[in-house]
Amino acid sequence: MTPCPKLPNVICLMGPTASGKTALAIDLAKQRNFQLVSVDSAQVYRDMDIGTGKPDAETLIKTPHRLIDIRDPADAYSASEFRIDALREIQEITSQGDVPLLVGGTMLYFKALRDGLATMPNADPETRRAIEAKAAALGWESVHAELAAVDPVAAQRIHVNDPQRLQRALEVYRVSGKTLTKYHEEERKKPNSDNGLPFNLHFFGIQPSDRGVLHNKIRDRFLEMIRLGLVEEVQALRQRSDLNSSLPALKSVGYRQVWQYLEGQLNFEEMVDKGIIATRQLAKRQLTWLRSWEELHALGGHSSESADYILKYVDPISI
Repeated sequence: MTPCPKLPNVICLMGPTASGKTALAIDLAKQRNFQLVSVDSAQVYRDMDIGTGKPDAETLIKTPHRLIDIRDPADAYSASEFRIDALREIQEITSQGDVPLLVGGTMLYFKALRDGLATMPNADPETRRAIEAKAAALGWESVHAELAAVDPVAAQRIHVNDPQRLQRALEVYRVSGKTLTKYHEEERKKPNSDNGLPFNLHFFGIQPSDRGVLHNKIRDRFLEMIRLGLVEEVQALRQRSDLNSSLPALKSVGYRQVWQYLEGQLNFEEMVDKGIIATRQLAKRQLTWLRSWEELHALGGHSSESADYILKYVDPISI
């Protein structure tokens, strides 16, 4: 997409979990007239603070983040809803003369904002139950294999350890007879499907050069979440009669493993190990997205050099 100089600029800061993108965004907001918008499918939920890595209350007072704490964990939140919400927030921020800075690691949300979303079948509870039953009996590998047989492109993109997206991709095919890839192809062929937005999107992605360093940060952060009370946070959620482990919010990395621990399915050490492994797998998927992202400006990490690069590339003062 070729930027239009007459349109407002929107900065999109992407990166894997634990890469320092939120800290970088906060540093940027201290230097210029940025307003932050969270792009995180877990931070939208209230009462899920520690495990989602939300900034603490003091930080949020000093540097507010939009689209945090906007849903109850019992409610679903989709990429299409995010797009509607993000467009509204961007319009409000630009109308105030400030610059939207979207920061997070939910790559699907960034894609939905940039490209829009294909019109696909609504969720079908019966089909979802059937897919979950197959996964329970034969493992998610069997679901991935079925998807690969009908939609190899989607199967290559969706990891076997990403049950939510696997389920949705197979659900779309079972309900409609049309693959997820076909829906996306049809959407791309529509005129102006990937442009026509009333602003310029500029994408910056943190891509750590040393995977081992990132893995250590992920381990240390998960252990810190446990120390800060992640188990107690999940225990409080389990006390609610309207919440269960099948809800999208509670399938989030970390919450799933702690829930299993509290139900006696894992011991403490297994919970910690599986939580760290699941977070590393999430980071790997996020980096895969970044490697294929068009017109991405790569950053090494949270540093003054990264901040200076963003500020020099699109200086909010000149907007």
